[in-house]
Amino acid sequence: MNSFDFIIVGAGITGSTLAYELVKLKWHVLLLEKDPNFDNATYSSYGGLAYWSGSTEATCQIFQEGVEIHRNLTAELGADTEFREIDLLLTVPKDKDPKLVARNYQNFSSQPEILTIQETLDLEPLINTEAISGTLKINHAHIHPHKTNLAYQQAFINLGGILEYEEAIALLKDKNSDRQIIGIKTKQNNYYGNKIVICAGGLSRLLIKPIQAHIPLYFTHAYAIKIPATDLKLNSIIMPAVQQRFSLEAKANSLESTQWNEPNSDIIASILDAGAVQFQDGSLCLGQISELSTSTQKTTDLIINETKIRRAIAEILPTLANLSGTCHHCLVAFAENSLPLADKIPDYEGIYSFSGFTSTLIFAPPMARSFARMLSYL
Repeated sequence: MNSFDFIIVGAGITGSTLAYELVKLKWHVLLLEKDPNFDNATYSSYGGLAYWSGSTEATCQIFQEGVEIHRNLTAELGADTEFREIDLLLTVPKDKDPKLVARNYQNFSSQPEILTIQETLDLEPLINTEAISGTLKINHAHIHPHKTNLAYQQAFINLGGILEYEEAIALLKDKNSDRQIIGIKTKQNNYYGNKIVICAGGLSRLLIKPIQAHIPLYFTHAYAIKIPATDLKLNSIIMPAVQQRFSLEAKANSLESTQWNEPNSDIIASILDAGAVQFQDGSLCLGQISELSTSTQKTTDLIINETKIRRAIAEILPTLANLSGTCHHCLVAFAENSLPLADKIPDYEGIYSFSGFTSTLIFAPPMARSFARMLSYL
């Protein structure tokens, strides 16, 4: 039977968490994923859980719920997500005053501790202290994002959910109503569902474009280097204290809608936020470059971006810069004003979006629980 209560399109962390929460509520759920290799935003993620970064009562509550879910997730899913508490070190450039930079974090629920050069070196010996004026330290949490995603998917399957590796190529409409979406077409099958939820990240716009629905969902092209296990030990997650990615997302929000509706592969803007994380198996992720282009196609040669990332890392963490690894590309979705899209797609029935999260790994699990309950009552 190709008929389901829910069809979830996209098996990154948003789609997998939502599918799992729905099947827990005893619904018949199909999870569609185009690529079994999962070379997506979840796979390329640092895995950080910024539960300290809530700036409103609502986000503080959601982030606390999120970290509590993650603390217990290994037991719930029956697979190790590699949750841990770890320091986040935010590097302050040589020409910036750490005290002034720390003011940018004053609206968050937790404030960073300002470290001197020597305190930074004591905590993280791999940092090149000649490139910084100091660091900001924040209590942080971390998971292995790919293993967590796979754990959600396996738990979903164990509860009776269906996972198929087929690319969604079109939305199916009711023959009696152009405004009623009743299923998903893939190259192999037609699948029918009472409710369709699009969790395809940066590809979501491409899928809903033929029905001319508008949702304020955008994306950047992200590039990061994945490095196999090494004996070098990085004690903290390293990120720049002044991140440019948010200004890039603001620029994307300001583009005329016609630029998104008529995609162009030209690079509109590009930034590089040099950082690094080491996973518990010793592997590393170095990154990242974010490029703004309205086309979903790759915009820049991987070798060029790998070289740029390595040069930037060489300034902050020189011993990591030349480790052998592979540069990966993915689309990173985000929504207008950094507000996630968890709602019905306007002007249509039977179709919803669940995407566009900032701090997706901490946001998605609690939001998936509440959204699954809401969908159950609609």
